[in-house]
Amino acid sequence: MEVLFWFSVSVLLYTYLIYPILLKCFVTPKVSKPQQPESWPSVDVILSAYNEESCIAERLHNLLQQDYSGQYRILVASDGSHDQTGELIESETDPRVQAYVFTENRGKVTVLNELVAQSDADILVFTDANTFFETDTVRQLVMTFHGNVGAVCGELHLYTDAGNQNSDGLYWRYEQFLKQSESALGALLGANGAVYAIKRSLYQPLPKSTVVDDFCIVMNIKRQGYDVVYNDAAKAKEEVAPSLKDEYGRRVRIGLGNYRAFVQNLWALSPSRGILSWCYWSHKVLRWFGPHWLLLALIANSALIMNPLYQFTMVGQLLFYAIAWFGHRKISQNKPIASWISIITFFVSMNMALGQGFLRFLQGNQQGAWKRTARHGEFK
Repeated sequence: MEVLFWFSVSVLLYTYLIYPILLKCFVTPKVSKPQQPESWPSVDVILSAYNEESCIAERLHNLLQQDYSGQYRILVASDGSHDQTGELIESETDPRVQAYVFTENRGKVTVLNELVAQSDADILVFTDANTFFETDTVRQLVMTFHGNVGAVCGELHLYTDAGNQNSDGLYWRYEQFLKQSESALGALLGANGAVYAIKRSLYQPLPKSTVVDDFCIVMNIKRQGYDVVYNDAAKAKEEVAPSLKDEYGRRVRIGLGNYRAFVQNLWALSPSRGILSWCYWSHKVLRWFGPHWLLLALIANSALIMNPLYQFTMVGQLLFYAIAWFGHRKISQNKPIASWISIITFFVSMNMALGQGFLRFLQGNQQGAWKRTARHGEFK
């Protein structure tokens, strides 16, 4: 039991703390240098929406303001929306917008597969309805495609309304550092779903049960032997979920998708993949099973409780979870808390959501259905 306890604790410390420290000490984050092509390739923006009447018109306006010189279209679809999303995209008169309104809600991935099938562009840009691009975002993405590059991940900035205590923005900055470092190592894993681009010829249709489509699309490109790079000049912004409760529901769904992605990407676990495998284990796999390590540590600690050392560690664990409970309660009451309490609360909530996602994964037979996250406002 001692081995199990210390192994579980060590894995958690490694994936969340030691791995980032190693990257910080030994890797110089860098991004691919954009190069203006001799001729601009054709670009199609792929946008699938569900119940986005509050922001879809402004989102299309934002995409139409891109300063891109080549052939440029926006393929946008409403996937069985129950609001005015379909009517709003059909009312757009700009010929660069191609609207598709599906009366049946079949899931985001099914729609993405169909939109890509309608495209004949050289480059596909994927984004979300609640994202906002800078005017040069598409151009910056395209200029990164040179050499063996098959996919480009842009930089997403999360913002929050005043009073929002969701720590996802802080966690996202932590994730951005990991992405930049892994890009420098040639081992970038997945992309920011709100702002990334791929060569259309490399797209592989995804199973309709896929949830984390951005991760799986880019990992498929990596498996084909192409480079995936990070370009922090291709900027987008998006609002953080307004509450920990809203974020929790989103992360349960992402957790389900992570375990499905794990099964679909067993090839990346092999040590023969070198640095890619190391980053995949360190950044993704060990973290996806964080709830398991936390539970094992608690169970093993309980079995060792007669030992004074493990009485101390048990008190530490219980205190850690008590702080998370306290933080969650205060946030639910919309009361301010210290940043360190917010971080602990977010960490525990995130792993609880992953654990619930794992239980849903075990249940099986669930499709990649939509779940819109609530937001305070759009495009601020």
